[in-house]
Amino acid sequence: MADRGCPLQPVPLPAEVRESLAELELELSEGDITQKGYEKKRAKLLARFIPLIQGVDTSLQAEPRIPGPSQTMAEAPKQQKPRPTNSRDERFRSDVHTEAVQAALAKYKERKVPLPSKRRSILVHSSVETCTPPDTSSASEDEGSLRRPGRLTSTPFQSHSSVEPWLDRVIQGSSTSSSASSTSSHPGGRPAAALAGLMAHTHIGVPVNSRVSSKIQQLLNTLKRPKRPPLKEFFVDDMEELLEVQQPDPNQPKPEGSQMVVLKGEPLSLGTPWPPSLLAALQRWGTMQPKAPCLTSLDTTGKAVYTLTYGKLWSRSLKLAYTLLNKLTSKNEPLLKPGDRVALVFPNSDPVMFMVAFYGCLLAELVPVPIEVPLTKKDAGSQQIGFLLGSCGVTLALTTDACQKGLPKAQTGEVATFKGWPPLTWLVIDGKHLTKPPKDWHPLAQDEGAGTAYIEYKTSKEGSTVGVTVSHASLLAQCRALTQACGYLEAETLTNVLDFKRDAGLWHGVLTSVMNKMHVISIPYALMKVNPLSWIQKVCLYKAQTALVKSRDMHWSLLAQRGQRDVSLSSLRMLIVADGANPWSISSCDAFLNVFQSRGLRPEVICPCASSPEALTVAIRRPPDLGGPPPRKAVLSMNGLSYGVIRVDTEEKLSVLTVQDVGQVMPGANICVVKIDGAPYLCKTDEVGEICVDSNATGTAYYGLLGITKNVFETVPVTAGGAPVSDRPFTRTGLLGFIGPDNLVFIVGKLDGLMVVGVRRHNADDIVATALAVEPMKFVYRGRIAVFSVRVLHDDRIVLVAEQRPDASEEDSFQWMSRVLQAIDSIHQVGVYCLTLVPANTLPKAPLGGVHVSEAKQRFLEGMLHPCNVLMCPHTCVTNLPKPRQKQPEVGPASMIVGNLVAGKRIAQASGRELAHLEDSDQARKFLFLPDVLQWRAHTTPDHPLFLLLNAKGTVTSTATCVQLHRKAERVAAALTEKARLSIGDHVALVYPPGVDLIAAFYGCLYCGCVPVTVRPPHPQNLATTLPTVKMIVEVSKSACVLTTQAIMRLLKSKEAAATVDVRTWPTILDTDDIPKKKVANVFRPPSPDVLAYLDFSVSTTGILAGVKMSHAATSALCRSIKLQCELYPSRQIAICLDPYCGLGFALWCLCSVYSGHQSVLVPPLELESNVSLWLSAVSQYKARVTFCSYSVMEMCTKGLGAQTGVLRMKGVNLSCVRTCMVVAEERPRIALTQSFSKLFKDLGLPARAVSTTFGCRVNVAICLQPNRLGKLAEQGTAGPDPTTVYVDMRALRHDRVRLVERGSPHSLPLTESGKILPGVKVIIAHTETKGPLGDSHLGEIWVSSPHNATGYYTVHGEEALHADHFSARLSFGDTQTIWARTGYLGFLRRTELTDASGERHDALYVVGSLDETLELRGMRYHPIDIETSVIRAHRSIAECAVFTWTNLLVVVVELDGLEQDALDLVALVTNVVLEEHHLVVGVVVIVDPGVIPINSRGEKQRMHLRDGFLADQLDPIYVAYNM
Repeated sequence: MADRGCPLQPVPLPAEVRESLAELELELSEGDITQKGYEKKRAKLLARFIPLIQGVDTSLQAEPRIPGPSQTMAEAPKQQKPRPTNSRDERFRSDVHTEAVQAALAKYKERKVPLPSKRRSILVHSSVETCTPPDTSSASEDEGSLRRPGRLTSTPFQSHSSVEPWLDRVIQGSSTSSSASSTSSHPGGRPAAALAGLMAHTHIGVPVNSRVSSKIQQLLNTLKRPKRPPLKEFFVDDMEELLEVQQPDPNQPKPEGSQMVVLKGEPLSLGTPWPPSLLAALQRWGTMQPKAPCLTSLDTTGKAVYTLTYGKLWSRSLKLAYTLLNKLTSKNEPLLKPGDRVALVFPNSDPVMFMVAFYGCLLAELVPVPIEVPLTKKDAGSQQIGFLLGSCGVTLALTTDACQKGLPKAQTGEVATFKGWPPLTWLVIDGKHLTKPPKDWHPLAQDEGAGTAYIEYKTSKEGSTVGVTVSHASLLAQCRALTQACGYLEAETLTNVLDFKRDAGLWHGVLTSVMNKMHVISIPYALMKVNPLSWIQKVCLYKAQTALVKSRDMHWSLLAQRGQRDVSLSSLRMLIVADGANPWSISSCDAFLNVFQSRGLRPEVICPCASSPEALTVAIRRPPDLGGPPPRKAVLSMNGLSYGVIRVDTEEKLSVLTVQDVGQVMPGANICVVKIDGAPYLCKTDEVGEICVDSNATGTAYYGLLGITKNVFETVPVTAGGAPVSDRPFTRTGLLGFIGPDNLVFIVGKLDGLMVVGVRRHNADDIVATALAVEPMKFVYRGRIAVFSVRVLHDDRIVLVAEQRPDASEEDSFQWMSRVLQAIDSIHQVGVYCLTLVPANTLPKAPLGGVHVSEAKQRFLEGMLHPCNVLMCPHTCVTNLPKPRQKQPEVGPASMIVGNLVAGKRIAQASGRELAHLEDSDQARKFLFLPDVLQWRAHTTPDHPLFLLLNAKGTVTSTATCVQLHRKAERVAAALTEKARLSIGDHVALVYPPGVDLIAAFYGCLYCGCVPVTVRPPHPQNLATTLPTVKMIVEVSKSACVLTTQAIMRLLKSKEAAATVDVRTWPTILDTDDIPKKKVANVFRPPSPDVLAYLDFSVSTTGILAGVKMSHAATSALCRSIKLQCELYPSRQIAICLDPYCGLGFALWCLCSVYSGHQSVLVPPLELESNVSLWLSAVSQYKARVTFCSYSVMEMCTKGLGAQTGVLRMKGVNLSCVRTCMVVAEERPRIALTQSFSKLFKDLGLPARAVSTTFGCRVNVAICLQPNRLGKLAEQGTAGPDPTTVYVDMRALRHDRVRLVERGSPHSLPLTESGKILPGVKVIIAHTETKGPLGDSHLGEIWVSSPHNATGYYTVHGEEALHADHFSARLSFGDTQTIWARTGYLGFLRRTELTDASGERHDALYVVGSLDETLELRGMRYHPIDIETSVIRAHRSIAECAVFTWTNLLVVVVELDGLEQDALDLVALVTNVVLEEHHLVVGVVVIVDPGVIPINSRGEKQRMHLRDGFLADQLDPIYVAYNM
């Protein structure tokens, strides 16, 4: 590798030249100088240096990022002017990196993201102009315009010569995502990462309704609509909807070096007289030099509180060992046996007690397990620690008196049991609680062999906590190796700022220090927070030779050092930087050296090291006097690193990673680098891999986890030929890196932070560093950022969560977010899937104040982060969606029939029982006109009750016998002819509340030859939305008169009504409350059965008002079919809880009882709002065998009575009488609801199979009704088979196919048949486009033929031709004679194994959904209900959901049933679930209050109303997130 010229840097420029260059850059970026002038001046500045650097592109020299002398690989760095630093906690940026980020951002002009709108937001809704990208930046898709973004992105320090070839690459569609034009419209180019795409968004003019709000118009201008291929009849597609597999880029860098060889460290020196064990060393110092200081602990003011001497450490440890072994008993047995594990729970401020406890355990042959002090019952990761303690079998925890008092307590005063923790006994080990051992007692400690010495906990990327066991032999070897590598001498002083419970703080400050009788000054974290300079002051005060710190501590002390003149660091011979492997440690080291070199700090003193919990210390830099080579730096191409290849950065000026070496291999260890994935093959010399160590000083296992132990601690690296490199196993360190020149180890990242997006790898730490370099101080609170990846649609997606400062405004946050997206895109060439901002101090904290990343990820996935801002960019990140479907060559209907025949499939058609066989035709003729039937019943059974109407209290408010109804109808008929002077055939609107008056008015109209139209009355509290519908129906139906009650009449003419509609244009309004008793001379008899009987108006879910015409013949045929299917006789009682205004609900209320003579108990659904149990109580009270309801009624009962079944049973509600409970619907059966209803009310005796569904639509209100299936009727031949449920593949449905799968298989969707087809009804499945018949189990449109089909739509504007096709369609092939009506619903027929009464095999009809409602996206057909079901499952706070499309974007509206601050948690979860389950990218997520999604009386969502409300900005949403 060294001979290939490892990442070295060109000769640096003098500081003053660099300063002039920087000023020049600034002038150019601020527009004070032209590009030409800039180049001229720059060339002049650089002219005298050109010869120095032969063959290096001049543009490289001008780079402002070229480091100062202290950053080059020179051996003695010179003094350099200190850089101004920014005060920030936790993490610090590399200035190098910041300059790169700022340069990257300079490429993008200031551009705004469509801000999400937030209720009560500080934001004033901005107008369109302010947020729409200016037109100048939107490139069209011709080549000429491609050059514009090319110019735009060529950074100031690229001379034109380097721009040209770069541009050519862009034009060919390269992966340079910084080129704004490589959006997805270019084949071959990957979609430009977020916001780069913003620049290329062409403004395609969209005819948008003038009511569209500015917010939405703005989004439309921002998001470019992909061109979509038309959805044609047949598509080439794989059934599996294969996800795109990202093809490797042919130009991606590949490793070219030779295979690496194992790197051997120096041998452990044999000459030194090592103590035989650590405890032997402790005993020796404790008895021979008891006064020697071992450890000084400080308080938060920096005062030395206590100095532990070696004598004290020895005696107190003995005392503790004796107590543990002899004084603790349970049931007269000793509590602990040698080898048992014991938890050590000590605060960071008490190293003394910790040390006593640690050595006390070793002396007693117990295994210490140091853990963090649990502060609350819900600490981040606390449950995982509990799992570790449980798996280690820990029963005893040692702690101090003070710490025990501070632990959370239970009511009993005992220490609380933490979630997931095993029951623990807490032992306080302060002196007074321990027993002095007898003089002759000596511990038997064997501390040499392979037995476990201690267990150190480690938290993995997923958040699980494991224990790394370290044996006595490893412990000793580690102490010896560190002593040799660091050149520790007896009685040296070491200042330790790290956590002494684990990692380097424990290895140096508790173990190796005792072996060498060193004096450790322990600086608590709390003191560092108060006084970041404290460690430097202590080094100075105690003349410490060694200091152990993290980059954070160096950074903090830089910020605080200004006033301090009198500190000197000349005593230090080693400043060990424990996190030297982090990408940001290099800038801290450099900056620290710059400032403190003048205070005695020698450059060679800074010693970064690399360690891992599994391998302990991996490498450490040695000062020259210990034989270390000069330090080195590498400036690596970020792009190369993402492919795992090491390239010195030459071309991409911005995306680089500068890393420093972490020194040499430890003494006595061997190191090699193996491939990250798959078998552990050795890497090439220029390839990044995982570093593996073979040494006696590594950990030995993960406690109790044999499988992963073998993988990690017993890896056998092999050469390319497969030969093992050594007969000893290696330990994987989890560190990614390579071996550089002089055999120095370089670390570029950690396996835990690795995110594999597509084929490239990115490191979480690098992305954090980039985000922090975007104006960090202004915005991010204390630098607290978490970056992790989540798996969505089989790929890692990057999520960035940052805490924003409390005073940040909405504008700030969105500006920051968009800049972060740009910077990450530029520097890492990767898109961020989700960028989330949370309030300050709300991310879960790790023990020493950092962000607990795995816990943050867990909260993100559970929707528990509670962000205050979210920006999702799925459009740019998700590049592996299946290809949109494309059209196949034409396949005609004939070929389909032949295909079905060849495949052995029957043509899908089915029919109900034949009417001719079922009853004598005389009766059918006699009952041809309903008015005749009513008169006949009034004459033959005058007092037979037909109707009972119940109010909310369950009392009967009105009844009607046959004769009463007949007389009321006569009165109405008389009033219509005399008062309103209507003639035969006039239309009459009946605006009544549900009740007997409505039924009487209906028959009154028929008696005088008028055509009734039932209309739902307006809602007095909601006139503005309900009255216009009433007015519209009255006008569209051309009603000549309105019949109503007095109260409603007053309402229709009121002032409130006048505010909504023009009340002067109402036709005659008659109230029927007190009309005189009059008979009509003669009841009108229609001249033919085909005369119009009534009009049935209803508003479809898509918001279309459609009225259908029902003739007398169709009306009586409908009643006859229902009578036969449900076996309705005068002796029957049925309960109806439906609205009486349209469809089957109207037929059951107004028509069937008169036709069949049964008694109907009428329960208006509105009454259930004040008494939910009304319907079920009525069913029980009247012992109704048959009852009808709607889904909304069923839902009200399920939600409202769920917990009250016991109370209802006490009240005597018993549903065992029910044979059939039918849900009247015009949609796919809602299986989940019917099943939960059945389960819930099983307790009240509801038979398991009673609930069934019906299906009707506008062209035929009753196609399927499930008949009775139980009891004696089975013998009478009317029983049908049980409704069958099948599971279909949801992906196949999107392709208009049916594929049956097993229950529980992925993507399965349960469908239940919609009931048995009514007598006289024939059904066929036809292709939606070709109108050809389809085969069994094929998805197509349901066509129906029956005597009770409606005869057509009733419309004003003579659009009959348009709709004639719905009522009189013919197949294009096969049986072309039959006239069919098209239902507008997709479904399929399937012949089942069951037989019906006649012995025929039963054909089940499955309704999938309305064609009008389907969404066509990506060339596929989606049913909204499927997407909504997935969304509702995504989070418990989602009460309801509705989806619709708007200009090719999928809009998801969710009702939040929870606190408003949780609203933003839903955005990512909704986006994830829709991507995962439906392969769709959500465009807009709208979060609203419960009840905003409009639902009609049938319980169907009015998605189009919702869409209109959204476009007109009337929803008052809590939050609207526009996914970029």
